[in-house]
Amino acid sequence: MAGQAAGALTRWFRRTVLARRWLCFIVLGLSFFAFGAGTVNLFRLLDANLTLIVEHGWQALADGGARQLAELLATGYLSMLAWVLFKACEHRLVHWLNEE
Repeated sequence: MAGQAAGALTRWFRRTVLARRWLCFIVLGLSFFAFGAGTVNLFRLLDANLTLIVEHGWQALADGGARQLAELLATGYLSMLAWVLFKACEHRLVHWLNEE
C-alpha cells in the first residue's frame, strides 16, 4: 500500500512539476531555501542536545531532551527531502538546458 502511494506521488511529481520548467524552477528555489533553513545550526543543536543527554541521562530525557532530539532528527530528514527535491529539479533543468 505504501509503495503504491509513493509511486502515485512520484508520477504526480513528474507529471506536474518536472514537466513544467517554470514550476520546476520555483520548486528548485523553494527546496533550496527549505534545505538551508532546516540545516542552519542543526549540527550545533544536535551536538548540544546529545551532550546534555550524555551528561544528565534520564533526567535530561524526561525534561524534554528526548522530544528535542526527535524534533532535530525530523528536521534533518525534512532537510534531506528538500535536498532531494532540489537535486531532482536541478537535474531536469540542466538536461533541458543541454538539449540540442
